[in-house]
Amino acid sequence: MTAAVTIRIQQADFDVAQEIAALTKARTDVGAVVSFSGICRGSEGDEPIAALTLEHYPGMAEAEIARHAETAMSRWPLTGLTVIHRVGRIVPGENIVLVVTASQHRQAAFEAAEFLMDYLKANAPFWKREEKPAGTSWVDARDHDDAAAARWTRS
Repeated sequence: MTAAVTIRIQQADFDVAQEIAALTKARTDVGAVVSFSGICRGSEGDEPIAALTLEHYPGMAEAEIARHAETAMSRWPLTGLTVIHRVGRIVPGENIVLVVTASQHRQAAFEAAEFLMDYLKANAPFWKREEKPAGTSWVDARDHDDAAAARWTRS
């Protein structure tokens, strides 16, 4: 069987269970599925967040995610993967991102999902603006996200 790869950037919400079912439907070679879903929080530290607005560079974002998906597929023996990232205004409690990896064994699925999420947090071409009581502001990159992504490039 060939590996199934799905990459979507969309404004609409997604259903995690439906995405897992779509990735594994009619597959008998899947022994492990790992999913990570990122959800909009209602606060950052002690400060409430009313919403996040995510923007991207259309075409470039999809191509960059696809490039990292190809890396994951070549680095681990995956039977498939799904990456969905939302854009637009997202309020607390709503989904932001989903990464699902499938393989015959759990270690490959776990590592590939972690690799893809580290990339998405540190390097994917998305820009995030927070709405707080004091106003809106763009979210800066975080050192710990960069460090997490960098560990995948070390020898």
